[in-house]
Amino acid sequence: MSIPKYEEIMLPLLELSSDNKEHHVQEAYARLAEKFGLTEEEREELLPSGTQSLFENRVGWARTYLVKAGLLESKKRGYFNITKRGIDVIKENLEEINSEYLKKYPEFIDFLKSVKTNGEKDKSKSTPFKVF
Repeated sequence: MSIPKYEEIMLPLLELSSDNKEHHVQEAYARLAEKFGLTEEEREELLPSGTQSLFENRVGWARTYLVKAGLLESKKRGYFNITKRGIDVIKENLEEINSEYLKKYPEFIDFLKSVKTNGEKDKSKSTPFKVF
């Protein structure tokens, strides 16, 4: 299997946190890599910058988007937990969560607008960031 895109990680990440417990990102990396059946080589593949694992980067973006939409919250660095809104989304039994779905939340729209205003939008993508 290839390394999943950040949008493919969103729902499994939300499901991972649906136990209402606080989770560390390192735990999420390990559990999601296992869920997606990633090989050790895929887990260790680096971004072109060589500074971070590609998979961890994508999990990070998925987490950021879910936090910005109010489905997850992060009360301290490196940790996250599900919100009531996130639990409600789990109850919808969705097949996927993507950026278009998250646009139903005003906080996420505000996040997208703030990124666009700051001139960081990659106009070749439908998302505000270039995600590998």
